[in-house]
Amino acid sequence: MDSGTVVAISATVIATASLAVSIYQLRLARLHNRHTLRPLLQIKVKLVEGHPAGFVLVNSGLGPAIVTGTKTWLDGEMIGPWHRMTARKARYPITPRPVASTLVDGSVIPSGETDYLLRMDAFDRDRHVQFRKLIEQRLDLEIRYESLYGGEDFIVTTRSEGWRSAALLTGEVSDQDEANLRTSPPAISP
Repeated sequence: MDSGTVVAISATVIATASLAVSIYQLRLARLHNRHTLRPLLQIKVKLVEGHPAGFVLVNSGLGPAIVTGTKTWLDGEMIGPWHRMTARKARYPITPRPVASTLVDGSVIPSGETDYLLRMDAFDRDRHVQFRKLIEQRLDLEIRYESLYGGEDFIVTTRSEGWRSAALLTGEVSDQDEANLRTSPPAISP
């Protein structure tokens, strides 16, 4: 084997190794970008006397969440997606009637967004007993969502004892979420 062949083989090995390292780095960069832009939706309960109360949806992640589907249960029975008619059915017997913000497939929830899914203004524990019972015991929500990259099928739900116990023990959202609720206009569906 002459020196030209050795040089050619060495160059081929080095080029192949470089290509492999470049592909590996590209995959790592893509994975990093996916995690960097990952949305993280949370449903919180807020029941503070004299303040707006209800289910609060918060995107605590760094990227926007794209809603791919919703489900709603009332008294353990699935009543459909969290759309206008479902929200009306859930709120129907309650007076005064709570305000609802619904979600349709394809809705985008920006990073840092905080909004009420179901809200009663100036909550009063004695006057809004039906609303409190709806939030604490009767109504469950599930939201399926993904990032801009798509295909992840993330889920946030109130249909677990762990969620309900933790949410009802605190009964409040954080100070930052509270500030966002005061400054962001609600998306309201009648």
